[in-house]
Amino acid sequence: MDMKSVREHAREQLKGFCRVCPVCDGRACAGEVPGMGGVGTGSAFKVNLEALAKVKLNMRTIHSVKEPDMSLTLWGRKLSMPILGAPITGSSYNMGGKMTEEEFIAEMVAGAIQAGTLCMTGDGADPRMFDSGLKAGADNKGGSIAIIKPRAQDVVVGHLRAAEATGVLATGMDIDGAGLVTMAMKGQPVGPKTATELREVINATKLPFIVKGVMTADEAEEAVQAGAAAIVVSNHGGRVLDFTPGAAEVLPAIAARVKGKAIIFADGGVRSGADVLKLLALGADAVLVGRPLVIAAFGGGREGVALYLNQLKGELLQAMLLTGTADVKQVPAGILYGRQ
Repeated sequence: MDMKSVREHAREQLKGFCRVCPVCDGRACAGEVPGMGGVGTGSAFKVNLEALAKVKLNMRTIHSVKEPDMSLTLWGRKLSMPILGAPITGSSYNMGGKMTEEEFIAEMVAGAIQAGTLCMTGDGADPRMFDSGLKAGADNKGGSIAIIKPRAQDVVVGHLRAAEATGVLATGMDIDGAGLVTMAMKGQPVGPKTATELREVINATKLPFIVKGVMTADEAEEAVQAGAAAIVVSNHGGRVLDFTPGAAEVLPAIAARVKGKAIIFADGGVRSGADVLKLLALGADAVLVGRPLVIAAFGGGREGVALYLNQLKGELLQAMLLTGTADVKQVPAGILYGRQ
């Protein structure tokens, strides 16, 4: 199996929902929500890649770094790379349904574990979405992270209890799902949370809690003050609000405010190992990958997912060697052109 064959098979499996473009940049699928695109003009999807493309790396080859350390430990679990699968749901209405929700997330979680890392699982309008993620979590104790939509407080707490029972490594909320059109269409109300409401749900669990969908420094600080163990800098893949900046654009200001106080994940536009290194240099501790893993899962199952993640890992290794970066846990901003 290679990525060429994975992509060819995925193009058949995802026909009518994803074109499996040479570069997954949101141009061909703009406005296709439900679907794989970005909302409205698709600007918020496209800008994630554009923002990363503007960041350049300084090439250095006179240094002592010969065996870079790409490992990362999250809440006691050692990962082979600082790259995780993002929480993705909606196999039936976003991806065409050639895989059931349970099959899709099972392959995502198993493939990530095969590559030595983790996949977050998501929530959605159909209860089977969250339940499928929990089943994958139960089948792989400590091998997944359950993310919950910003539902009513009592519903969120119920989901937290279910997640705890499966033995997941951590849990959290994609608070950026507050305006999801598909949730409203399916009669599943979601909405913003006050700082008090956020603190209530975080205090309702002993698991590490992640707040996903933070795009400003002040809200990053609010999330940390509410007790979040981690945040995800993300505009939800451009699927909820048109005309937002890219994750890479807002990440430095957020890192300046909360780096070291909580784990910082960055999610948005990662298409190569070099992109991973850029985000680490901008202040992230780890990154999430979304749409490319959908293609990998539909095109090659868990082996396809592992293959793609290991491809990113190999590219990250090369980028670290050619910038003199010794450790993913300590990536200096100075490897970026024009930054100190």
